[in-house]
Amino acid sequence: MQKSKYRRRRGDNGSYWISYSDMMAALLLVFILVLLSSLYQYFMMLQTKTDELSAKENQLVVQQSTLDAKETELSAALQLQAEQQDKLNAQEQALAEQTGLLDAAKLALSAQADDLALAQSELDDSQKQLADQQNRLDAMSLLLSAQKEQLENQQLQLEALVGVRAEIIQELSAALKNANLKATVDTKTGDILLESTVLFELNSSEISGGGQTLLDKFLPVYLSVLLQDKYKDYLSEIIIEGHTDTQGSYLTNLKLSQDRARSVATYCYETVNSRYRDKITKLMTANGKSFSNPIYFDNGSINSDASRRVEFKFRLKDEEMIEEMRALLAGGEE
Repeated sequence: MQKSKYRRRRGDNGSYWISYSDMMAALLLVFILVLLSSLYQYFMMLQTKTDELSAKENQLVVQQSTLDAKETELSAALQLQAEQQDKLNAQEQALAEQTGLLDAAKLALSAQADDLALAQSELDDSQKQLADQQNRLDAMSLLLSAQKEQLENQQLQLEALVGVRAEIIQELSAALKNANLKATVDTKTGDILLESTVLFELNSSEISGGGQTLLDKFLPVYLSVLLQDKYKDYLSEIIIEGHTDTQGSYLTNLKLSQDRARSVATYCYETVNSRYRDKITKLMTANGKSFSNPIYFDNGSINSDASRRVEFKFRLKDEEMIEEMRALLAGGEE
């Protein structure tokens, strides 16, 4: 009994192992299937991942290309920005230079404004001076017109006086000739010269007898011409001048010439017709000239006899002023 049990157990073990083997084979098969399934899924997943990776690589390449393009654009943009920055710097420098020039121009303009203000001030002063000068010129023009009118009047007076003097000279010459008096009348001035040798002794101031005779003939004729009523408005002075030669001192001859002139004037006053006395009192003067105005020969030597003389002169009213005007007119004509 026991032996048969044993045999059944041995038979049972073989089946067991067979079942076990089958089970293990089944498990192995399942494992292989699972492994294959896993491998398939893995490879499928790997393929998917590989495809995805390839797609991503392609995308990455595209992105890299895009990035490169963007980098190129960025580089170009940076270069453009650098160029623009350079331009900006150049413009800033140019602006700074222009600002400096502008400041310099402002200073120059300010200086020009100051110069202009100064020039305007000087112009105002010049215009004021010009106005003052114009006023003075207008005043001078008025004065010149008045002076011209006065000059014309004086010219008329001059012509009248010249005519009067010429008329007096002509009448004196005719009257002395009619009286047979050998006295020469200066045709320009009307001066009449009487030699001292006829009137006085040498170095004497007392009128000689011959001198008195000459004066008695001369004075009435001379005064009758000068003291006519038609000349009273023109005649201003009758002058008796004494002259000597150059022998002796000036003062000695001055006294002698004065004494001789005074002697002739005294004789004239004392012997003249009473109707002339009041007139010659206002008109007659006596002067001594010493040897200040001698008479010369043609060879230039002094004529002593002719230098010793007494001259009768007459002066017309305003004659000195008229003589100055005559000289002025003569200068203007030149």
